[in-house]
Amino acid sequence: MEDEMRESGIDHEADRNTKNTNGKETIKEEEEEGGEIEESVERIFESREVPSWKKQLTVRAFVVSFGLSILFSFIVMKLNLTTGIIPSLNVSAGLLGFFFLKTWTKVLHKSGLLKQPFTRQENTVIQTCVVASSGIAFSGGFGTYLFGMSQRVAKHAGDSYLGFKDPSLGWIMGFLFVVSFLGLFSVVPLRKIMIIDFKLTYPSGTATAHLINSFHTPQGAKLAKKQVRVLGKFFSFSFLWGFFQWFFTAGENCGFSSFPTFGLRAYQYKFYFDFSATYVGVGMICPYIINVSVLLGGILSWGLMWPLIETRKGHWYPADVDPSSMSGLQAYKVFIAVAMILGDGLYNFCKVLSRTLSGLFVQLRGSNQRTGLPLEDPPSPFSPKLSYDDQRRTRYFLKDQIPSWFAVGGYVTIAVVSTATLPHMFPQLRWYYILVIYIFAPILAFCNAYGAGLTDWSLASTYGKLAIFTIGAWAGSEHGGILAGLAACGVMMNIVSTASDLTQDFKTGYLTLSSPRSMFVSQVIGTAMGCVVSPCVFWLFYKAFDDLGLPDSEYPAPFATVYRSMAKLGVEGVSSLPRECLVLCYAFFGAAILINMMKDGLGNRWGRFVPLPMAMAIPFFLGPYFAIDMCVGSLILFVWERVDAAKAEAFAPAVASGLICGDGIWTLPSSVLAIAGVKPPICMKFLSGATNARVDQFLQSSP
Repeated sequence: MEDEMRESGIDHEADRNTKNTNGKETIKEEEEEGGEIEESVERIFESREVPSWKKQLTVRAFVVSFGLSILFSFIVMKLNLTTGIIPSLNVSAGLLGFFFLKTWTKVLHKSGLLKQPFTRQENTVIQTCVVASSGIAFSGGFGTYLFGMSQRVAKHAGDSYLGFKDPSLGWIMGFLFVVSFLGLFSVVPLRKIMIIDFKLTYPSGTATAHLINSFHTPQGAKLAKKQVRVLGKFFSFSFLWGFFQWFFTAGENCGFSSFPTFGLRAYQYKFYFDFSATYVGVGMICPYIINVSVLLGGILSWGLMWPLIETRKGHWYPADVDPSSMSGLQAYKVFIAVAMILGDGLYNFCKVLSRTLSGLFVQLRGSNQRTGLPLEDPPSPFSPKLSYDDQRRTRYFLKDQIPSWFAVGGYVTIAVVSTATLPHMFPQLRWYYILVIYIFAPILAFCNAYGAGLTDWSLASTYGKLAIFTIGAWAGSEHGGILAGLAACGVMMNIVSTASDLTQDFKTGYLTLSSPRSMFVSQVIGTAMGCVVSPCVFWLFYKAFDDLGLPDSEYPAPFATVYRSMAKLGVEGVSSLPRECLVLCYAFFGAAILINMMKDGLGNRWGRFVPLPMAMAIPFFLGPYFAIDMCVGSLILFVWERVDAAKAEAFAPAVASGLICGDGIWTLPSSVLAIAGVKPPICMKFLSGATNARVDQFLQSSP
């Protein structure tokens, strides 16, 4: 469970501080040493039998997981292809998984056919499987590197002569199957060190475990039912609102999504509220600083910079250039955003890597001084220093081991198959490029998984960008460096992303007494589902919308252009940039680093008010309209918290999830209608008074 706020826009694990709001019932127990009072979760579940790892993997769990994975794949795909900001969906996955399977088991119980009760371990399996499956919609690169290879994006970027590869359902599925499982095998031998010996926190995995534990207490189950009802209400509202809006979108720039909220002049610079239930919901989930950062980035770019750079038309770039050409203003929009993303990514890479290495050094040195390396001498699960909860959890976590030979053998086997297969899909990606990636990938996967445990940040996209520049420059423009770099990005991102996902799930399983084997198997099955479901969902979008990937379309896929531009920059250098663009890129690259340094230097008290450069960079290319939606969501949550903080804490995630899920699932019937050639009947468009008078005059003069 990684990437609450993913970067196609933001990799935002750090802000996934999901609160346990489900009325967790606890029992206090006195510890023998020091007489300290400690909350015990496992005392609540002490009388309940823990099923074996095979019984945790039920057919009904995977049936529910498959249905939910389709729903969440549509949601993630829509977000990927619009702004690239993807909020946490694991709360929704856990909540909906609980609701559907609880309903299933209740029906079976009334009919006398229930053979196995619904357990928190089964709930964990569902949540793991769903998040693993929908995660492929992100790491599969449908809004980034994979779609960036297409002729449509290449033509828009003006570099189709450097090579392209159009999407095809067959090779996309094949590519995902040969690269998506390596990360799972790379961290399996280290699971005990990460969870038991180093006691890494993995805040996201911990929060998810507390949520699932609370669902399965009597009080938590009652509140969960109320949350599901609230989610259902707002799901229905969001779905029906999307359906209603569709009737008014018969032409370009028609409908409520083009409502000039702040006037027509502001609308030209993309300042308007577009009535998107999805991004209102995203704004309710995201921390306030994210939403404010995105809005500040929109004001800085579309409110100040782009209007000023437009006045230099004819001096800095040709006056007669096409607005979407990379020889004009578009180049400034893309490459300045790239510079900020790279600056922020470099800073956080160095920060997390330094904390990873220093933390690892301290852990190893401390363990070595006691008894040797943790690999050699794991702590006893019955150590008197451990609480009752830790003793019980450690005992069950160590009970079902996954043999190291299995993990190593699986990694080597898949790596060999992948090395032999990928050059046939991408001739530009030579076998020795892939071999080098697979040699270094386990180290990078460990660093990413360890760093995520310390900081809750996943740097999957940063490692992917590193592969773009390294492999792209190695291949060179004459040998298809752009396609080689983008394909290498996909290989690297999938490995390090799934590695941190699995370790998060191991932490969740540790805290819910779910077997490591059931976590691994559910992650594998979820990943396999994602390798089929996500390409099919993307293919539906690709066939339904002919303008997919174009800047002013409903689904502009902005980061496909950004990733391709990165690959071009790595292959060709900076010689193709328009005048002063490089200077501005240097300035914003440095500004991103300085802002991060300031944020960390001010500490938690004041640093939380400093904007995030990665979030600021998103609207540079796309525009600030979605930031206004997100800020509306923040405002709703802020007022709700002031009026009734307890209800806001309990039900805001359910409201936000309902808004996101309803609007997201509407994309399925809207895509089907588009493929079937069914057009909306009405175009609702907004014109100035003068333009409207000319239109009326034209219509009156027409025969």
